[in-house]
Amino acid sequence: MVPGVNAPLLPVEDVGVACVEAALGAAARLHEARTGERLPPGLDRDQVRACLVSERLFRVAGEPTGPGFAPASRFWRTADGWVRTHANFPWHREALLRAVGAADEAGLAAAIAARSAEEVEAAAFAAGGVAAKVRTAAEWRAHPQGAAVAAEPLVARERLGDAAPRCSKTVHTADNEHRKPADLPAPAAGVRVLDLTRVIAGPVCARFLGALGADVLRLDPPERPDFEPGQPADKLLGKRSAILDLAAGPGARRLEALLADADVVLLGYRPGALARFGLDPEALAERHPGRVIMELAAWGHTGPWHERRGFDSIVQAASGIAAIEAGPDGTPGALPCQLLDHGTGYLAAAAVMDALVDQRERGGTHLARLSLARTAHWLLGEGEGRRGVSPSRPPRKETEAASVAHAAWDETGAAFAVALDDEPTIAAVPPPGSLGGAPLRWRVPASRYGAAEPTWA
Repeated sequence: MVPGVNAPLLPVEDVGVACVEAALGAAARLHEARTGERLPPGLDRDQVRACLVSERLFRVAGEPTGPGFAPASRFWRTADGWVRTHANFPWHREALLRAVGAADEAGLAAAIAARSAEEVEAAAFAAGGVAAKVRTAAEWRAHPQGAAVAAEPLVARERLGDAAPRCSKTVHTADNEHRKPADLPAPAAGVRVLDLTRVIAGPVCARFLGALGADVLRLDPPERPDFEPGQPADKLLGKRSAILDLAAGPGARRLEALLADADVVLLGYRPGALARFGLDPEALAERHPGRVIMELAAWGHTGPWHERRGFDSIVQAASGIAAIEAGPDGTPGALPCQLLDHGTGYLAAAAVMDALVDQRERGGTHLARLSLARTAHWLLGEGEGRRGVSPSRPPRKETEAASVAHAAWDETGAAFAVALDDEPTIAAVPPPGSLGGAPLRWRVPASRYGAAEPTWA
């Protein structure tokens, strides 16, 4: 940490380390199931800190490529408190302007200040935008969605039906005793992962599986792109990126062909958004039994908000995290990283690998469900004993809290961002941890957005 910088009140680093440890442990179990050999996992806590801010440390020719938070993605004062908005995507920005009746971003502050926080929250969601009232943890627990999330498991696993075992091929290791750890078979070698996720949590899950040897193919629609065409990105490491129009006949047929050979399907769009393409878990289990399916949500998988769109920063605001991390002047605060996204991504990777082991041994179609809100519930529970005993903090300006905390974590993590072997102009944080003494690494060249064909390698 940078001397004099406020540390988060919640146990961010401890929870982040626990999430990565879960993923590494699952990788060791998958490797053992496929080879009969146990590779002890290892982890550096400082590297975990770097991985939790990896999108901020990614560089191309020395320059950051991530957009960060757009000007309209921030905390706003309302008539009765605070609200947090997310407007990084232009369609969410336009929806927010419509929701509060502002002609442009210059008019947002006045338009939001004239309304209650719950009014802005409801209007934004109704218009297709994203906003959340800044609640205390107690207010969130009393909210119907907060109560629903609290009743869900951190990682929900279920079997959707019977199917023959897949991924049953055993990697032969007769000569392993004569090989270096780095030369041993990758735990997920030969596993095909269809990545239908975006933002951070799903991509983190997918890229970690790619670092373990899986063939990861990310699909994006031609409309509403996540990046500029051909752009490299932290979220594209460890995988290939292709554009496919699922609404068109050829695209739908190509999707079915990819699903026929996939072992894992990752679903990371708003729940229900992909159902029209037959990509809800139940439909997938019927058409393509024997797959491992992982479904992410922002707000949980039950309750009145379960189909709402959301992002890490928005869940932090609604769940009580922003209120806990606020300064003494009441200005809401933020965690020094997108922990809900990154942590949930590593937990999702662990769930996928454990499901692969189960599928290999017992067959069946396996579904894992996780959410940012449930990870937030875990973080808040882990921090219960720490609150109220931290030293008092000086008041700080509205924009200072997140930027100061970001600077501290970025300074620690910068040493881990190294040039890629195949792309010396790109610097990125390697995947966290080691197995059998061999550090994990990105196993495919740096991907460009939409540059690959929608086929398996």
